[in-house]
Amino acid sequence: MNKTILIIDDDDMLRTTLAHGLRQNDFYVITATSAEQASEILSRISVDAIVLDRMMTGMDGLTFLKNMRTNGDTTPVIMLTALTGPENAIDGLSGGANDYLAKPFQLRELVLRLNNIIGHTDNTGIKMPNGLMFTDDEFFITTGQNPQILGLSGEEKKLLQRLTMPIGNIAPASPMVAKRLRSKINSVLSNIDIITVRGRGYKLIQINSATPSTNKNGDKK
Repeated sequence: MNKTILIIDDDDMLRTTLAHGLRQNDFYVITATSAEQASEILSRISVDAIVLDRMMTGMDGLTFLKNMRTNGDTTPVIMLTALTGPENAIDGLSGGANDYLAKPFQLRELVLRLNNIIGHTDNTGIKMPNGLMFTDDEFFITTGQNPQILGLSGEEKKLLQRLTMPIGNIAPASPMVAKRLRSKINSVLSNIDIITVRGRGYKLIQINSATPSTNKNGDKK
C-alpha cells in the first residue's frame, strides 16, 4: 500500500521537484507552502510521514514540529535544512524530528530515509539499531532525553558506517580502531556489540538472548 507524504516547504521549485520525485517512487504526496497551511491539512487527514523545511516564512519548521509533538502528534518527520553542523542536527532531533537531512541532498537518500522512518521492513532502508542514529554525517545516541553525538575519530566513524550500512556487513579495520570503537559503543549502548570474525574483520551484532556470547577480545565463542 502506497504511503502518504506531506511536504512542507515554501520554496516552490524544491517543493515541486520533491513532490514529483516522491510520486515517481510510488508515494502519495500532499504539499503545503507553510506551517499554517500544513496545520490545516493535518486537522483533516492523517499522513504516514512529513518532510519539513526548517526555515520558512511565517512559523518556522522547528516551532511547527515542537507544537506537533506537544499536541501528541507522533507522525514521523524528516527535517530539511540548509543549516549545517552537528549543533543544528541536535536542535532538530531534540525538537522531535525522526531524521535530519542537510541540503543539498539526493532524492534517493530522502527516499531511503522515508522508508526507514515509516518502518518498511525491506532491505532498501538505512536501518540502525535502537538507540543509534546516523544523520548529517554524524552518529547520534538517542537513548536519553536529547540526542547526543557519539564522538568518533574519522577512522572510527568510517568503520561504524561500514558495519551499519547495512547491519551485518563484515569490515576490515586495524585492531586498535576496532577496539576503540567497541569501547565507545559499549559505554553508551548495551544492545549492540562489535565482534571479531577471524580472518575477515569485524561485525556489528544486536544483542538478544539468542546472540552468541563473546569473550573480552570480541571473538565468537
